[in-house]
Amino acid sequence: MKLRNCLFVACFCSLISPSIGTAGDRDWPQWRGPQRDGHAAAQPLLESWPDGGPAQIWQASGLGRGYSTAAVVDQRIYTLGSDEAGCFAVCLNAADGGEVWRTTFSRASNGDDYNQGWGGGPRSTPTVVGNHIYVLSDVGVAAAIDRDSGDVTWKVDVVESYGGKVPTWGYSESLLVDGDRVVVTPGESNFMVGLNCSSGEKVWTSQGVNAPAQYVSPIKATVAETTFYVTASKPGLFAFDTTSGGKVFSDASTGNNVAVIPTPILQGDELYHTSDYGSGNTLIKLSGNGGGKIATESIYHLADKTMQNHHGGVVLVDGVIYGFTKANGGTWMAQDMASGETLWEEKIRPNRSGSIAFADGRLYCYNDKDGSVYLVKPSRTGWESSGRLELPRQTDLPRDKGAIWAHPIIADGMLIIRDQDLMFAYDISRK
Repeated sequence: MKLRNCLFVACFCSLISPSIGTAGDRDWPQWRGPQRDGHAAAQPLLESWPDGGPAQIWQASGLGRGYSTAAVVDQRIYTLGSDEAGCFAVCLNAADGGEVWRTTFSRASNGDDYNQGWGGGPRSTPTVVGNHIYVLSDVGVAAAIDRDSGDVTWKVDVVESYGGKVPTWGYSESLLVDGDRVVVTPGESNFMVGLNCSSGEKVWTSQGVNAPAQYVSPIKATVAETTFYVTASKPGLFAFDTTSGGKVFSDASTGNNVAVIPTPILQGDELYHTSDYGSGNTLIKLSGNGGGKIATESIYHLADKTMQNHHGGVVLVDGVIYGFTKANGGTWMAQDMASGETLWEEKIRPNRSGSIAFADGRLYCYNDKDGSVYLVKPSRTGWESSGRLELPRQTDLPRDKGAIWAHPIIADGMLIIRDQDLMFAYDISRK
């Protein structure tokens, strides 16, 4: 395979050496981190930033269109992009941002596939397990790619093979790998399916739900000895037994007729979910109901001027939900998970949305308009900023109505942020 060189500027390279010397236990292998909850692996990081932010290590360009974030494993960064030739996976060297390989695995999308008024390109993040990365294009091509060589092991078009339908703004799910099974949501009658990791053959399917695919990435959980995958669609939350595929519970609280996007959060036997378009947020208590079913009890469902997270995600830290709400014109918000009470809000204009991650006692809040990232100390009493950086440049690709919607990544002592074809790495390690 011919390797293409990614245009990058390397600087402060010596700063990165301590950060990636213990790669493996500080990886970010999939969407929203090791546990899919927005929390990075344990690692010592700066508790505050100097004026202007932490030192930039490198900058890469040429990553194509799209809102894919990155997975980081063993000093390699994996992400997705698209150009005229197709939708591709790309592997970068974490030390300097140099390109290792690039592989096209799907055709590029166009305006006939879905509404691209907010930008085209892949929205999914690769999942790295073993010797492969598992990826999904915005038009529904799932693939397994050898993470060393970049060779495609198998690929499946979930629209053609399973009767799926491309959502209004493109497939956005980041694939869940469960043992030897890759879980993907084509939508419609084969709402969710499991594919064999080695061959791509179907080995499992959900039962009893016919609903459109949305933009949610599922999680796996166990409550009362029942193990299930939970995701959401326009009708609301759905959970399916990982063995039989049978529906074990559903809840309509955060469903809506426009778009359901954020990943649910499970703590013990309580499930929290939030969505925009008037849906608000819900906390549900789960318990065994016999026969492998799960009983649901609503602790609260709140709408209007509360957490209505669009697509930047939320994180749970010490009993508090943090994230960006579209309520009140768009603000960062802290919400007590147990009661649903709003603890505080913080407006940072001109931003109207933002994505979030948590690592080593700090929140990383990435804003959608000015390209700023705030380092914030979690608090029940108010916004406590410990530093700020701003992207040195933003993409030259046309955004249409879109903005900066990739999520921040923390791995190996680095903060990695993306804006379409651009990616930036910062040294945030605490020596």
